[in-house]
Amino acid sequence: MSKSGVKNRKRTALVVVVRVLLCLFAAVEVLLFGLLGVIYVLERGPSERARDLFVISMNETSAAKFVPTIFLTQQEVDAILAANTFQETDVVTDTDLVVISSEPEKLTEKDETIDPDGDGIDIMDVSGSTFKGKMMLVYDPSRVFVGTSGKYGATELGKTLPDIYASYDNIVGAINGGGWDDRDGHGTGGEPWGVVISEGEVLWGTPMYYTWDMAGITNENKLVVGKMTIQEAVDMGVRDAVKYGPPLIVNGEPLEALGTGSGLNPRTAIGQRADGTMLLLTIDGRQGNSLGASLADVRDVMLEFGAVNAYNLDGGSSTNMIYNGEIINNGASLVGLRKMCTAWLVRGKE
Repeated sequence: MSKSGVKNRKRTALVVVVRVLLCLFAAVEVLLFGLLGVIYVLERGPSERARDLFVISMNETSAAKFVPTIFLTQQEVDAILAANTFQETDVVTDTDLVVISSEPEKLTEKDETIDPDGDGIDIMDVSGSTFKGKMMLVYDPSRVFVGTSGKYGATELGKTLPDIYASYDNIVGAINGGGWDDRDGHGTGGEPWGVVISEGEVLWGTPMYYTWDMAGITNENKLVVGKMTIQEAVDMGVRDAVKYGPPLIVNGEPLEALGTGSGLNPRTAIGQRADGTMLLLTIDGRQGNSLGASLADVRDVMLEFGAVNAYNLDGGSSTNMIYNGEIINNGASLVGLRKMCTAWLVRGKE
């Protein structure tokens, strides 16, 4: 082939590459402007409810907190957050309201069977107008405890939920647990947020007199939620505890949602019925068939299942549920399973 022919082929190939790049650039530009247009309509459009849900949903994420301020000022965002929140409470659980029974009660008259396979656990589907999820009922609350990833600290690495699950013997169930320092979505999962008590040992949280919002299980296998110091928790006989929040139901009283209460996102929560049955809930989100749930939605699901106390756990892309070694929900993480500090684990039936 002549030199001119080689040059022409190279020139043709270059032209093709340039055209492909220009087409890709144009497609990205169209997608970007389309996305910005959607955000503008949500933030500046006629629907205040849609605006509030969008702003709060984005604010609840680790990596997309900046999105609301694209077309809104920080002052406007702060005002939306203040008007749409969940009621706080200083009330702590009255453990006398829970009387642990050896025979779990039926949720409704329509419940024909309880624990048909005899493993002491039932898995039920839950759903609402914007979400789908799973509820794990553990009839013996003594089987539920906080599992940990190992050493804690800013330089330590957390573990994925399956890894925490696998690091303990005779475990049949798990959901993700308390919060951790996520550093704008890039946290290592090794530095807990607030407090961690596992199997009677305080592993994280100082000083002992500082008040934390937490959920714990006592030596009497009763769930307690509310604000307390670590020392108060220890004095109460709390054997396992994590922090996230907020509390959703305390002493049979549902907490009130102000405005939308929260955004729509994947959620994880823990609760307990009056007969002692532990309720472990995960709700999928950020998907076409399940946008996510608000905190009010989670509270209402817990009420439907008879919870007298319930507490919101870390959700978002951390939300997962394992049963008999398999993840049974659809997680929202686009980069694989998140590393975390803690999980609520369920021991196998003895």
